[in-house]
Amino acid sequence: MLRLKISLANLLLIVATGLTIVLLWQLRALLVVLMIAVVLASTLAPIIDSAEKLRIPRWLAVILVYLGLIAGLTGIGLVIGPTVAEQIQRLFRKLPAYLEVLTSLLDALAIRLGMTELALSKMFDAGTVTSWVISSSQKLLVQSYGLTRSLFGGVFTVILATLLSGYMLAGSEQLIKGGVSLFPKPWDEKLAAQVKPVSQRMGGYIQGRVVVSGILGMAITVGLKFLGLSEFALGLGVIAGVTNLIPFFGPVLGAIPALIVAIAQGGWTFSWVLLLFVIIQNLETYILDPLLVGSSVRVHPLYQLLAVLGGAKVLGILGALI
Repeated sequence: MLRLKISLANLLLIVATGLTIVLLWQLRALLVVLMIAVVLASTLAPIIDSAEKLRIPRWLAVILVYLGLIAGLTGIGLVIGPTVAEQIQRLFRKLPAYLEVLTSLLDALAIRLGMTELALSKMFDAGTVTSWVISSSQKLLVQSYGLTRSLFGGVFTVILATLLSGYMLAGSEQLIKGGVSLFPKPWDEKLAAQVKPVSQRMGGYIQGRVVVSGILGMAITVGLKFLGLSEFALGLGVIAGVTNLIPFFGPVLGAIPALIVAIAQGGWTFSWVLLLFVIIQNLETYILDPLLVGSSVRVHPLYQLLAVLGGAKVLGILGALI
């Protein structure tokens, strides 16, 4: 008979691991805020380090950078925020009508191909698919909105995330020493040697992705205006820029609203809009990403994909972005 021998130390380790997992799950909202603070601190760390090299006290550099960031975001929000919000709201109001146009076009295409209405309904139930798209989009938006509101809705939570990231930047050396001191030798020294390179790679990657997504959003806005979609150009450009921050799926998610609007316009608009997204995506892949992002994060694409899927499953759009 096979006997399983478990020492008291191993048993305690298993119990402690289980309790830790349960505790982390209960504190998941706070952990997300902590993750946001880490991402923000890693993004701004190179700027703080550059200011410190100019003999500016680190604490003062942190304050100045955050004041500049808040002022910049506030200015951008005041300039384009109302227009973007109005265009996106108008897009949601017109989306059912656009989907009906898409359904009619699919029916007409099926008739041209010689398919009967019965065969079409068996092969492709456009009404069912349309309902599924609307319900799935609403479900995803509701889940993401609910979590985002719980995380960012309160002023206290926003201040907490900002203060955490600011404290991480101002006292990074002390935090690193205190954190690695919890581990036994020689792991403490190995971890201490890896913290700064990992932070630099993460910060460089995030900075590059933000810049690339900003350029992409502006290019799509200008392109859509040129193609005659001025009514939604800015809103669709912002959607494309924000979703582009999501690896793998972001460019596709950002293109779908613009393509739906383009189909409803008729003519060659859909083809030109599709060509616009293909050209800009290739420019990003072969020019912007190598120049501005490079190989900042050497992580296998499979791990990146699993991280995106896991984040989206737990936290919706916010999780995919993080």
